[in-house]
Amino acid sequence: MFRKLLVSTAVSVIAALTALPAVVQAQDGPLRIEITDGVIEPMPIAIAPFQDEGGAGQYLDQVQKLIAADLTGTGLFREIPASAHISRPASFDAPIAYDDWKAINAQALVTGAVSVQGGKVVVKFRLFDVFSGQPLGDGMQFDAGTGNWRRAAHKAADQVYARLTGEKPYFDSRVTFVSETGPKNARLKRIGIMDYDGANPRWMTDDSALVLAPRFSPDGNRILYTSYASGFPKVMVMDVNSLASRSLGEQQGTMSFSPRFSPDGRWIVYSLEQNGNTDIYQMDASSGAQRALTNAPSIETSPSFSPDGKQIVFESDRSGSPQLYIMGANGGEPRRISFGDGRYGTPVWSPRGDLIAFTRQVGGRFHIGVMRTDGSQEKMLTESFLDEGPTWAPNGRVVMFTRSSSGDSGQSTLHSVDITGRNMRPVQFNGAASDPNWGPLLP
Repeated sequence: MFRKLLVSTAVSVIAALTALPAVVQAQDGPLRIEITDGVIEPMPIAIAPFQDEGGAGQYLDQVQKLIAADLTGTGLFREIPASAHISRPASFDAPIAYDDWKAINAQALVTGAVSVQGGKVVVKFRLFDVFSGQPLGDGMQFDAGTGNWRRAAHKAADQVYARLTGEKPYFDSRVTFVSETGPKNARLKRIGIMDYDGANPRWMTDDSALVLAPRFSPDGNRILYTSYASGFPKVMVMDVNSLASRSLGEQQGTMSFSPRFSPDGRWIVYSLEQNGNTDIYQMDASSGAQRALTNAPSIETSPSFSPDGKQIVFESDRSGSPQLYIMGANGGEPRRISFGDGRYGTPVWSPRGDLIAFTRQVGGRFHIGVMRTDGSQEKMLTESFLDEGPTWAPNGRVVMFTRSSSGDSGQSTLHSVDITGRNMRPVQFNGAASDPNWGPLLP
C-alpha cells in the first residue's frame, strides 16, 4: 500500500515539453524544460544526501541511487556529483542555501529522507527551483513494505520527473516479456514480469511450451499471450495474481496469435488463420463472442488499438509487401499509412495518440521507427542487425524493443529509446529476453 502526504506547502510550477528533440534551458522565471529541434543538453540537478529519519540503514543509499538512476536514465537530467556540493541541508525541513547550489550551477535540487517504520520504508522528498529560490510543488511521502522499497523510490522519482517536465511519469511501471535460455536453434521460453528497469523479475509460466508475445490488459491484471502447448499457436489469457490461464476458445483447424486488448479491456483483437488465410478478429472478452474485422486473401496481423478505442492499426501484405494500415475498430475499408521502401510490421499506437511505433526492414537492416498517425513525419530511432517489436512507456515518450545479435551465439536483449532517438539504453535484465510489453503506471 502506498500513500502520499503533503509535508510542505508551496506553489506548484509545471513545465512543458513541446516537440521531439530536447534542449534544456533555465529562465529568470519558473524552471522549464523545453523540447525544440536543437541538441539535447541535460538539465544539471543536484540530489542532496538523503536524511536518515530512523532505521533507514541500507535503504538510505539504495533509495537515493534509484531515484538518481531513474532521472538520469531519461537523458533529460545530469546529476551533479556529491563531491561538488558546497553545503548539505542539516535536516529534511532545514532552509535551503540557494546561493550554494547556484554556485555549482544546479538548476534543480532534490532533498529527501528515508525511515523504516513498522516494516515499511518511508520515502519523503522535496524539489526546489534553485534559480528562482522556490519549492517546485509540495513535498510528498510514499511508503511501501521493506520488500517493495523500490516502488516508493520510483514513485518519488516519478513526481520529480513530472514536475520538471510537465509530462506524465513512467518509472513505477512493469514490463511483461519472454525470457530465453538454451541454444539459438532450440530456445526455451517463459513469460515474466519485471520492473521497467529490469529488476524484480517474476515468472508467470515455465519453459515447457513455446510462448510468445505477452500483452498486458489496460489495468495490468491480465496477460494475453500465444502458446504452442497444443502444437499450434493459440491465444491464452492469464490472471497475473493467480497465474490461472485459459484458452480464448479454440476452433478446430485454426491458429490464433498476435492478441491485444482494447483500451477499455472489453475487446480483444487478434489474428486467426484458417484454410490458409489470416485475418484480424475481434472477441468480446467477457462472452467470447467473436467476428472477423478483415476478409481478404492477404495476411493481416499485429493489430493495435488507438487510445480512444476507435481505430486499429495493423500490418498487411495486401499491397504486395507488409505495410501499415488503419481501419475503424469495427472493421471497414482500411487506409494505408506507410509508403517507404522495405517491409513494415508490428505497429503499436502511442498512449498519447499522436504516434505509431513500428518495425521496418530495409536494406538488410532492421529499424524501430515512429510516424504520425497519417503516415507523415516518419523517423527511424534505431538501426541494427535485428530490432523489432516496439512497446510504449505509459507516457508515450519512450519505446522498448527487442534487439537480437547475429551468429550462432547471438541472443536477444531488451533496449529502450526515447522518441528523439538520442537516448538508447539496454534494459538491465540478467539474461536473454524478447517480446516486451510495457504495462500501465501502477496505482
